[in-house]
Amino acid sequence: MEELARESISLLAKPVGECGSPSLSSTGAIFIMLKSALGAGLLNFPWAFNKAGGTHTAVLVELGSLIFLISGLVILGYASSLSSHSTYQGVVRDVCGPAIGKLCEICFIFNLFMISVAFLRVVEDQLEKLCDSIHPNRTMNIVGENFQPWYLDPRLTMSLLCLLVILPLSIPKEISFQKYTSILGTLAACYLTVVIIVKYYLKGNTGFQKQENTSNVSSLASMFSVIPTICFGFQCHEACITIYSSMRNKSLSNWVAVSVVSMLFCLLIYSLTGIYGYLTFGDGVAADILMSYPGNDVVVIIARLLFAVSIVTIYPIILLLGRSVLQEVWMNHKHMTVYVTASYERFVRVTLTVLWILVTLIIALFVPDISEVISIIGGISAFFIFIFPGLCLICAMESEAMHPRKKSCLIAWGIISVLCGAFIFGQSTTIAVMELLHKF
Repeated sequence: MEELARESISLLAKPVGECGSPSLSSTGAIFIMLKSALGAGLLNFPWAFNKAGGTHTAVLVELGSLIFLISGLVILGYASSLSSHSTYQGVVRDVCGPAIGKLCEICFIFNLFMISVAFLRVVEDQLEKLCDSIHPNRTMNIVGENFQPWYLDPRLTMSLLCLLVILPLSIPKEISFQKYTSILGTLAACYLTVVIIVKYYLKGNTGFQKQENTSNVSSLASMFSVIPTICFGFQCHEACITIYSSMRNKSLSNWVAVSVVSMLFCLLIYSLTGIYGYLTFGDGVAADILMSYPGNDVVVIIARLLFAVSIVTIYPIILLLGRSVLQEVWMNHKHMTVYVTASYERFVRVTLTVLWILVTLIIALFVPDISEVISIIGGISAFFIFIFPGLCLICAMESEAMHPRKKSCLIAWGIISVLCGAFIFGQSTTIAVMELLHKF
């Protein structure tokens, strides 16, 4: 584990676009892929299983999506071998042209921004439950409403956390603490899954009321509605090109093995969490599974702390990736890509960091449900899982010399990926917008 942690920090602590000499083993690549994929989306899977109409339907949708998830990773690895860049947007720009590359940059920044919102929303939810466990006996105000002391307000706690912890960790150019977070993310995910399974089998002794699973056979609409959640959960495609570029063995067969093993392990963790979380609470499962458990349960409190700490330490990494693209765009706009003073670079970096944290915090504080954020992110992630890999495959085949029938099949698969991604993006985004408008 220590060797994997060292490999993780050697890859992720470098600035975007600077991968150095390849030094990452296949095992290390799998470990970092898992770290990238097993995150806040895990909390949403039991709710998605309920929304899909049951465990059987949800698992079938997972398996169908897994084909495109693995295919996207393989295509991106292949496209990376044709490019001199080591970032997602750089490879897309090289293979597909500057216009599609610019679209990729916009989607990349927006996707990372919304992921940051989701992360803060998850942390706030966990802080709210932790505050409830610290102050379980609420007092009554003069109109008979429950309230907590001002110092236990989750919004205040979240704001102080961003100011005192997240901001100092996000300002530096490079982040050196990732040797600890490399293991923490996977540990938190596995611990949560074990807790949910154990709680299901012990629910008769823990005071949980048995839930009636009354979901009817799901329609096609309900099946497709959970695909954004699956995409958000399994999403590690933005980091896969950087991972591939840092591997010692860049053979396509080795990259296929890394992709398959990573996605299968994610499938196991997500499926077990979704199945047992849904069976425990049925139709009453919350969008964040941890919010369905009582606030005074010690093992659940540990799960909340693990997830909160993991997300707090991963948030600066997401910010670093998004900020680096914004800085590149700003410097290009100012024609300062070669010569720039250290003080000006620091000013731009600090300004972008403060604005990023401030805006994502404001949005997270006023979003009532994490499922709304994940629906939007899942739709955008269709670009990185389906659309851009499909376009890369189509464009790469134009200059590739191979058997015409094989080339036609690959181009057809690229077209299918693009069409599926466009459908998922349009459907999920429309549903998310309609649900938001309906609430207002």
